[in-house]
This record gives sequence, structure tokens and C-alpha cells, in this order.
Amino acid sequence: MKKWTKLFLVFTLALSVALLAACGSSDTQAPANDDAADPSLPVYKVGTDAAYKPFEWTMPNGDIVGFDVDVINAVGEAAGFRVDIQHKGWEGLFETVENGEVDMAVSAITITEERKQKYDFANPYFEATQLILVPENSDINSLADLEGKDIGVQQGTTGDIAVRSAFGQQYSGVKPFENTPFAIQALSIGQVDAVVADNVVVMEYVKANPNANLRYVFDDAFDAEYYGFLVKKGNTELLEKLNEGLRIIKENGTYDAIYAEYFGQ
Repeated sequence: MKKWTKLFLVFTLALSVALLAACGSSDTQAPANDDAADPSLPVYKVGTDAAYKPFEWTMPNGDIVGFDVDVINAVGEAAGFRVDIQHKGWEGLFETVENGEVDMAVSAITITEERKQKYDFANPYFEATQLILVPENSDINSLADLEGKDIGVQQGTTGDIAVRSAFGQQYSGVKPFENTPFAIQALSIGQVDAVVADNVVVMEYVKANPNANLRYVFDDAFDAEYYGFLVKKGNTELLEKLNEGLRIIKENGTYDAIYAEYFGQ
């Protein structure tokens, strides 16, 4: 791998700028709601993986921004609490909720039956699916075409789960990465044949990088997924606040306005 070191570092820098997804330290925080918020309101710590544009990413000045950030701030304003958003990275994010380091995790987290055994989720707030990202000249046009290929995934995500479900839990072609930008980087330099990741993230990358010579493949073999805010098992008080805030912003049009800003009507 040493021969790739210099290329790896240069490409990592370019990709981070392109995605505006440079991760801050674990202490990176976003202001709680807005400066006019009532300081007497409770503040909940929110853990996220701020390297997942357009849902959450870190600006050069350290601010954490994105669709999820705007939604959870709006939910807090509607339900009467403030939020303190902190970048924790994906690996270990759920454990920060379990051990009380943060009160909730908001990071394009798909609700799954396995995760529900250990954590509680608020009501779904976003529908997604998986896409396959490949070079423009690739002959891969379906999930089935990935058999026998090296496939980049973000470790522990539903992309990782979907690939292993299709080809076996011990499928040697699965190549897990710390985050999706690193997986895409590996694809761009030929270390993997494809990347499987959430549709909006893949589409955002292709849109933002028209000269990358990559395209995405849709396959209805992938199930629909639903994102939810994750909290510690049994934290019904916070769940009720989250669900109430979601209900309010969906009824008053705030959610639709945020959605349109990032994804169009």
C-alpha cells in the first residue's frame, strides 16, 4: 500500500474539499438552535458523523451543517428544547448514546429491526434506498452484476448490510471503509469496482463532481429505508419530544421547506 500513500493523501484532500466534508474533532459543535433561543430551555447533546453530505458535514470554519442539522434544530424549536451538535464519527456513534455521552444520534441512521433491539427510534423523517456507484465505462448495471467484484462500503451501514445480505456475510469482496468519501476515493483510484451507499449521498457526489467520470445504478432489489433519530433504549421522555416536534414541523410546512432547500420539491 506504500506506493499509494502520496496519491492517497492528495486525493483525500481534493475529495474532502469537493464534498465539504472535512471532519472536525470530536469536540466540534454547532450552536444550539439560534442565538434568540430561550436559554432556560433544556439542551440535548446530539452526536453525528459530520462527513455525509448533504445530511451532515463540516464547513471549513468548523460549523456542522446539513439537512439533518436543520431538521433537528427545527424539531427542537417546535418541541421546546435546544441542541448541541457534536461530530463523533460513525464508528462508535451508537455507543455514545448508550453510555450517555450524547442524548441522541442524528446521522442519516436507517431504522432496522436489529438496531431497534438495542436502541429506540423516533418516528421516521426520511425515506432512502441504496445506489451503486461505478466508473462510467463499467459494465455493472445491477446488484447481481456485483457478484465477484470488490465493493466499497461504509462499515456498519445499511450499504454494508445490503451487500452482505446479497452475497453472504463472509463475502470476501466487501471492502469496508471508515466513511463513504474514503470508499469513493478507493473507487476513483481503482481499488474497488463499485461503491454501495445511500442514494442521496451518491447522487450528491455525482452532481458535485461531473468530471469524476462516475455514474450511479439504481436497482429495485434494494429495499426502501427510513431514517430516524436514535435515542437510548427506554428514553420515552425524549422520544415524545422528538415525535411531537416532527409532527409540528410536518404540519406547519417547516419540514417541506427544509426538504425543498436540499432536494427540491
